[in-house]
Amino acid sequence: MPSLRTLSLTGLATVAITAAAALSTPAAAQTKTVYIGMNGGTMEKTYTEHVFPAFEKATGIKVVVVPGTSSDILAKLQAQKDNPQMHVVFLDDGLMYRAIGMGLCQKMEPSPALDQVYPSSRMKGDMAVGVNMGMTGLAYNKAMFEEKGWAPPTSWMDLADAKYKGKIVVQSAASSSFGLHAFLMYNRIKGGSETNVDPGFTTWRKTIGPNVLEYIPSSAKIAEMVQTGEAAIFPLTPTGVGTLKAKGIPVEYVQPKEGSVILMVGECVVAKNPDNEAAQKLAAYLLSPEAQLAALQYGAQIPSNTTVKAPADVADEMAKFQGYMKTAVTVDWDVINEKRPDWNQRWNKEIER
Repeated sequence: MPSLRTLSLTGLATVAITAAAALSTPAAAQTKTVYIGMNGGTMEKTYTEHVFPAFEKATGIKVVVVPGTSSDILAKLQAQKDNPQMHVVFLDDGLMYRAIGMGLCQKMEPSPALDQVYPSSRMKGDMAVGVNMGMTGLAYNKAMFEEKGWAPPTSWMDLADAKYKGKIVVQSAASSSFGLHAFLMYNRIKGGSETNVDPGFTTWRKTIGPNVLEYIPSSAKIAEMVQTGEAAIFPLTPTGVGTLKAKGIPVEYVQPKEGSVILMVGECVVAKNPDNEAAQKLAAYLLSPEAQLAALQYGAQIPSNTTVKAPADVADEMAKFQGYMKTAVTVDWDVINEKRPDWNQRWNKEIER
């Protein structure tokens, strides 16, 4: 969705005023500091410059980012389990389920914003909640498809279509959520589930395997492989497609008829954090339509709050995304996290060898 990166900034003053009115309390004059773990780079810049200021102004609570990847933040949480220094953390959904299972998160308190998010974004009885949404579906090389006269793909099983032999690119399921999602959806189509992956493992090499040009460790090579005409179809998110399109790379996203797989960044309030009142207040604010509109406008973060009104220049793209959410499915991360080491071994031995 390239237009998400060139959004109009109209209305942010109103957002700040609305947020301030909603958050103002008699304790606003009291200065506190809360620490939030999240990805550095673009996400940190977006939240620090455009999301946190309204909260800080309204509450007198200073928000400081502890930057790092989801794996980095989870490692810090584990190391600080008995004496946590962070109040709130953002983690990719798979790692968030691990954090919940380790007792590193506590339940979020009820709030109006919590009732406005997608039901699928509420994890494990509100022990964590998605703050921005995505999904893994299929993307395709539009230039190649037009040249060949091919219709756009419609199903995960298109990866097994013989006409794409040597033109399919799949991220490794051992190292990428995109590849893992593709495998799990194929496994479901073949009659399996997260508790039974044998249908996928026993048939992938005979069906999709012959079409795969390369299993790549991440999505970093996709831009190059589209431009060189090597890649026809590959798993990706709508936002990932939008990023490539913004660079002039001819790709399009499609929602498979069997559904896409929800891929989100969640937030949780850290268990035993130093100031639970402030932490809960920040976590609730980050789910609010005001905060999520700012994250959308300045950072292309797709809202989990369903009441966010997208600006006119991205309204059509947001409507498409909301349509995708209607058929997006969730996977069982508790089972995945338990079984993934074994799956990784099987993948490396049976699929990528």
